[in-house]
Amino acid sequence: MSENTTAARPYAKAVFEVARDASNLAGWSDQLAFMSAVAHDPNMRALLDSPKLTRETIAKAFIEVCEGKVDDAGRNFIRLLAENGRLALLPEITALFEVMRADAENKVEATVISAQAVDAEQQKSIAAALKKRLGREVELVCEVDDSLIGGAIIRAGDLVIDGSVRGRLARLATNLSR
Repeated sequence: MSENTTAARPYAKAVFEVARDASNLAGWSDQLAFMSAVAHDPNMRALLDSPKLTRETIAKAFIEVCEGKVDDAGRNFIRLLAENGRLALLPEITALFEVMRADAENKVEATVISAQAVDAEQQKSIAAALKKRLGREVELVCEVDDSLIGGAIIRAGDLVIDGSVRGRLARLATNLSR
């Protein structure tokens, strides 16, 4: 995984710079998301891994599948990735691009994993508290995990706040075993 991320980083940085210079971060996000989905498809993966096909043939097939969803710059990016045998890295490139975009737009995505569904008022309160703590706009993604018993875990970038009952019990067990 880390090898793929390392290999994907220069491509993500390059496409981010192109998107930023063209003031088209959202457009590139959409294109990369679509390209990533295509690259992740099992049939396309088989095509990408085929030793019988030339890189040019793979690029043409990939572009055909993406027709109408990518612009000229997107098609050129596909050709570049195909030429370097890197089309399979599109999911990692997309993830890195989105991190760079969020940083440039001063936003952060926070995941709230709770034992029960979080209502709109709670989401608003959590988002406001995280905005104050992180100094960024916060986009919340909420998930339910019954195994937490109660409470919640919040993940925003490198920050993890574990306020779950399961987490508290684990910390108590660790402290008791010392």
